[in-house]
Amino acid sequence: MRVVYFNFNGELVVENKEILSVGNRSFRYGDALFETMLWKDGKIRNLNAHVKRLQHSMEVLKLQDVPKFNAEFIENHTQQLITKNGYQNADLKVRLQVYRDGEGAYGPLTNKPGYILEVSPFDVDLKTNHSGLILDLYTEQIKPFSGVSSLKSSNALVYVLASNYRKNIGVDDVVILNQEGMVCETIQSNIFVLYDNKLYTPALNQGCIAGTMRAHVIDLARNHLGLEVIEAKIDPKVLEVAEEMFLTNALRGIQWVVGYKKRRFFNVLSKKLQKYLD
Repeated sequence: MRVVYFNFNGELVVENKEILSVGNRSFRYGDALFETMLWKDGKIRNLNAHVKRLQHSMEVLKLQDVPKFNAEFIENHTQQLITKNGYQNADLKVRLQVYRDGEGAYGPLTNKPGYILEVSPFDVDLKTNHSGLILDLYTEQIKPFSGVSSLKSSNALVYVLASNYRKNIGVDDVVILNQEGMVCETIQSNIFVLYDNKLYTPALNQGCIAGTMRAHVIDLARNHLGLEVIEAKIDPKVLEVAEEMFLTNALRGIQWVVGYKKRRFFNVLSKKLQKYLD
């Protein structure tokens, strides 16, 4: 049986080792952040964007040692873990979770961070033109927007419940709404909608995650294709009359949507954007 290692606060340990106490704040309160990154062709894609988001998120949560979690720290520890696991020639999913260490109730005893770094094989081609995703609307729960809603935190109940719903109705993903009934995001991705020759995506103040691929695609659309990109409130009714729709995330790049409810789409724009993904 293959032995797999992960990095727990600088120590390489086997994956089945028990490391967290019952008082761990990530376990008890979701008092943690995480970054999911793609290691491809010997590097982490958009690493600086991930570092910027992580450090900003740590500052919002009042965690200490923010400068420690820089690009060099993440890259070096990821490379060490890849070598230890024998993954040198693979595309990988890299997951870094940073949590508030120590115990305490809602009031933490310390703001020092702990971390867990994992790598695992992940087969993806950012430029692959797959058969397209089928989406539907999720209305059983909403995602409230606030000063922490754009952070990739370990508070994921809305996504868990939406994932159960998605599985039960047999679609690839579902659109999550915010408390005003406007489009927020999907379970794992940001959403883009082409309408009237303009590209729309929910603004960050609408509750969506500040996706690294989201920011990259906005830049590509504006600077390479000359498209007007509008970050705004999006009524879910627009999805039924849109010209095209696609999703973005750090691991899978751009995924075009072939269907939403009874609406069907082509993937002209997403194909053009995919050509610029390195």
